Amino acid sequence: MSSRQEEKERRRQERLEREQAEARRASRRKRLQLAFGGVLALAVIAGVVVAVLVGTSGGDPGKPKSASGAASGVKLPAQTTSDIRAAAKAAGCTLLNPPYEGATHEQKDFKPSDYKTNPPTSGNHTPDWYEDGIYNPGDTPNLGKLVHPLEHGRIEVQYKPGTPKSTVAQLEALLAENDNGYHMLLFQNTTGMKAQIAATAWTHSVTCPQMNDKVFDALRTFRARYIDKGPERVP
Repeated sequence: MSSRQEEKERRRQERLEREQAEARRASRRKRLQLAFGGVLALAVIAGVVVAVLVGTSGGDPGKPKSASGAASGVKLPAQTTSDIRAAAKAAGCTLLNPPYEGATHEQKDFKPSDYKTNPPTSGNHTPDWYEDGIYNPGDTPNLGKLVHPLEHGRIEVQYKPGTPKSTVAQLEALLAENDNGYHMLLFQNTTGMKAQIAATAWTHSVTCPQMNDKVFDALRTFRARYIDKGPERVP
């Protein structure tokens, strides 16, 4: 009886954590929309659009920035295929559907060795998670918090340390294509992956050894196939 009560209390606590996290995300999105609209108007008047946008893209460490306006002026190659396998092959990328590794919530410092794939595509993780958005290098140190969003149906795009800033800007523009980064995260890889660029979903991945123009279609088709397909739907 005691174990049932403990399990019931654990589930109640997790539900409360999810509700509180969603409330924080909704509040943050509203603030971002208001702030972005205000600074853009000021930028037009002052003629210093670039300076204002740079100043507003910072924020607290560990907090993501919106994809909206993050890569203004960056143009990407037009999409040429909606076939995920053809897109991955043309880009020299590898599509994988790794086995399910579990989804237990644990309060621990997860390491790459705790997962069988690199980057991880499922497995135990922390009860909390990183919010949708674009993260600066060093702002996603908790691996358990990176695995959790995959369970919620998120698509995570990550790049190897040392990737040129111009490539990162292109990836930011890629996120912005899909309703300003709807249900996506972009961050610098923290697991020592061999690929330069990778995208992960719950039990799925596409890894690309080298960046090239065809990679964008590989990421686009992967996003279209697997976004919002996790076992838990979180707005």
